[in-house]
Amino acid sequence: MTRVIERLSSLFVRTLREDPAEAEVASHKLLVRAGYIRRQAPGVFAWLPLGLKVRRRVEQIIREEMTRAGAQEMLFPALLPADFYAATGRLDDYGDGMFRLDDRKGAPMVLAPTHEEAFTLTVKDLYSSYKDLPLTIYQIQDKYRDEARPRAGVLRGREFTMKDAYSFDWNDEGLDASYQAQRDAYERIFKRLGLDYVIVAADSGAMGGSKSEEFLHPTEVGEDTFVHTADGSYAANVEAYTATPAPARDFAADGPVEVFPTPGARTIAAICEQAGCTPDQTLKNVVLALVDHEGKREVVIVALEGDREVDLKRLEVAFQPREVETATEDDLKKHPQLVPGFIGPWRDGAQFLGKESTTGIPYYLDARIGDGSTWITGANEPDAHVRSLVFGRDFVADGRVEAAEVRAGDPAPNGAGPIIAERGTEIGHVFQLGRKYAEALGLQVLDPNGKRVTVTMGSYGIGVTRNLALVAEQNHDDRGLIWPEEVAPFDVLVVATGKGEEPFAVAERLAAEADAQGLEVLLDDRPKVSPGVKFGDAELIGVPWIIIAGKNSAEGLVELWNRRSNERTEVSVDDAMATLTQLRRKHI
Repeated sequence: MTRVIERLSSLFVRTLREDPAEAEVASHKLLVRAGYIRRQAPGVFAWLPLGLKVRRRVEQIIREEMTRAGAQEMLFPALLPADFYAATGRLDDYGDGMFRLDDRKGAPMVLAPTHEEAFTLTVKDLYSSYKDLPLTIYQIQDKYRDEARPRAGVLRGREFTMKDAYSFDWNDEGLDASYQAQRDAYERIFKRLGLDYVIVAADSGAMGGSKSEEFLHPTEVGEDTFVHTADGSYAANVEAYTATPAPARDFAADGPVEVFPTPGARTIAAICEQAGCTPDQTLKNVVLALVDHEGKREVVIVALEGDREVDLKRLEVAFQPREVETATEDDLKKHPQLVPGFIGPWRDGAQFLGKESTTGIPYYLDARIGDGSTWITGANEPDAHVRSLVFGRDFVADGRVEAAEVRAGDPAPNGAGPIIAERGTEIGHVFQLGRKYAEALGLQVLDPNGKRVTVTMGSYGIGVTRNLALVAEQNHDDRGLIWPEEVAPFDVLVVATGKGEEPFAVAERLAAEADAQGLEVLLDDRPKVSPGVKFGDAELIGVPWIIIAGKNSAEGLVELWNRRSNERTEVSVDDAMATLTQLRRKHI
């Protein structure tokens, strides 16, 4: 079927020569400069015709692989009753991250950040027997999360497009099969998008459930850190990394606790200078605030080795759904018993051994710290520390948490040697949700014996717009975008440049021939625009193949330009399409 050939002379696009002031990463700069997106508000973008074409191509790849995996597409509204989320407790869990509003009758509504509840309730409404299952349904829909710090263009926005799929099975064996089918589909999708990826163990977060894996794209602009072993036997997001505690030691021969003066020593470095120790021999006590969805704050103390820093994202896993912040001055004023710079689990001989901590504040210990370990730490009085303080003899804790930063070289939990740390961005996430949402919302079916059983679920998400941005991030040079064949807005860009009518006539002919072969064609037919401007726009827009009808058109010659390799081949007009077909075949 012949399509209408798009023409740059009428296409709604304006390219820019300067980077937008707020842009930090290459994809954000280039998608704006090349006329794919336009900022409307922080973290909110309009998709212009070029951008929408690429989005639809990414979506088409996803749809094809979802169909291949046995999933069926549907569509929920983005605006949903808040009651859906209240029933599962997530109305509170999301806190300020959820956009909330009331309709004109005062009914609370939300802009959906995710749709587990809606999918579950719809299946409950329509299905009642194990014979109806397994079922996997999905949608491609806009989501809304009120990000505190939207950044990097469409990599982390407040409005974004996701593909979210949900599987429904009446037993665990069925869930395993559904999960694997989606996991396999994800691998096919990311390979077709040309994105490098690593599959890592992950934390389920507010989604809940048991098994959870992330597909991460390794990139220096990534917000996530993941770790893996050289042999590939272990890989995890740092939030899911579990530290190996130091071996337990026998403290029977240890001497008593000793209090010693440390005037003005409020930092680890100052303590070590006065005590003649190294930072890893000190116990750092960090005062934090746990904040719930109503803004209520609970002050806690987390202790870790003095040579490590607290990782708030790892701590949020331990204390979810509450957020974790560094304690403020106001928090500290409410606890005058704290002596900043000299805080510890021991005060004037008072031992913390299973009773209330010496400060009266919940006290947690990092998971790395071993039983019987000996420390130098604060004495809970001004200008004083203690040495020979033994965990298990002189103090205990209210609990263990994964608190410390993860470093390259730390031991892998599976014993496969030291870990390697890299930056990455999440491009997909698969969960075995289990029965959390089905139980909360009463989704049951009759099993083969006529007994009512709770359905078990899986959840599978891909960030459509994020993946598009990462494809751009991975495919560009200093002149512009270079789209892979499968996601490019057009298959070929035909550029007419030069004096007289001949180049434009040849360009029209070649555009028509390409269109007749089923290619998506963009024709740069702009009159009175210099070759330099046209070539600059061609490089910026990033169509992978370019045909140049220029000054040699009158002699029956045109150039084929491979945007990725930057190679140009001169061919006859008559052979142009056949040669292009051969070259494309080598690269697809």
